[in-house]
Amino acid sequence: MTTTMTALTFDTKRDGWDTSTGMVKDRVAVPAFDPQTDHASVLIKVKYAGFCGSDRGIWWRKAFGDMIQGSLAEEGKTTRVIGHELLGEIVDVGVKVGEKYGYKAGDVVSTESHIICGTCHQCRVGDSHVCAKDKIIGISLDGCFAEYLKLPAKALWPTDLSRIRPEVAAVQEPFGNAVHACQATDLRGKTVAILGCGTIGLFAVLIARGMGATKIIGVEVDPKHAQMARDLGCDVVLTPQPSNPAKPHASDPDLRAAIRELTGGVGVDVAFEMAGFNSSMNNAIKVVRRGGHVVLFGVKNGDAVIEDVHRVVMDGIQLHGIVGRQIFGTWEITRCLLEDRGNGIQDAIWNTILERGQDTIVDIGDWEKKAFEGIISRHPKAVIRFAG
Repeated sequence: MTTTMTALTFDTKRDGWDTSTGMVKDRVAVPAFDPQTDHASVLIKVKYAGFCGSDRGIWWRKAFGDMIQGSLAEEGKTTRVIGHELLGEIVDVGVKVGEKYGYKAGDVVSTESHIICGTCHQCRVGDSHVCAKDKIIGISLDGCFAEYLKLPAKALWPTDLSRIRPEVAAVQEPFGNAVHACQATDLRGKTVAILGCGTIGLFAVLIARGMGATKIIGVEVDPKHAQMARDLGCDVVLTPQPSNPAKPHASDPDLRAAIRELTGGVGVDVAFEMAGFNSSMNNAIKVVRRGGHVVLFGVKNGDAVIEDVHRVVMDGIQLHGIVGRQIFGTWEITRCLLEDRGNGIQDAIWNTILERGQDTIVDIGDWEKKAFEGIISRHPKAVIRFAG
């Protein structure tokens, strides 16, 4: 096997975090793999890799800079291979992998992107998705925007390509984000608002309907994303007013009034905040009913202002912070939802979100920074083909 490979990278010497954007297609060393010393690890040949919201944050230098640069400094390296959503084939295994995890060369897998320690308090009490010492593939460990990567076998998820098409299998990890968010409270018979219909919000439309929501209201500013949300099953999609520059945290009273009207003056049972803007968080709190649930998935660094915290308390509104996926409970539900062709979810992802691969799937051999930047600007989801 070749000793070097193509990868998409960020390099602290070449790419100043505050003076660059994007990623660079480079030749880097294939991860060193010794089946004896890497006794519980595997070497994977990447087939497809999904480009997600976190990768957009890295591309535009809006998120994860401290984690990438800090982890590289700890490792004594300057180059990080980005990417954490993958479908690949195992090409080599450590000596303990077969007996402990059941994997062998030739198996097709996806992976949990959070590599947990297994020993911290959270891991020991069943909350491993918030492990105190976790490492994130493509951020604090080298990732999957490469021809090969090495991973601990404990993180892998077996994938049956006779039940799920490979391009969709590559996005099981972000789909699992939406599954985890939709598990925060029972959605059966509930009215739901999804504030922010990016990729995870669009997945949530499908999942909420599959989990029994009776009315789904989307909130989205981008016309293309709004139409996708309608196509995927939103009963109505509303456009919020732009934030007031003098009070960027402020909610939109017209949006609140519109959602109240759509819910008989009550408000939705569950509001999903998927955008990460302070104003969107306050919109979610304002549109939910008394005693309702607000699921917070959108990421925002720094402080935020909550409007009328008195209402949050006195109306008994429950706030749920959601990160990652429950390991591996969320993956089990993800498998059931995606492999059941009768519910239409897998086909909807392929036909609507991935647009049947038209302008959304890029061969790594053809990858060029400026062109790819256009793709991620035009589409909520892109997938890079390495060996599919």
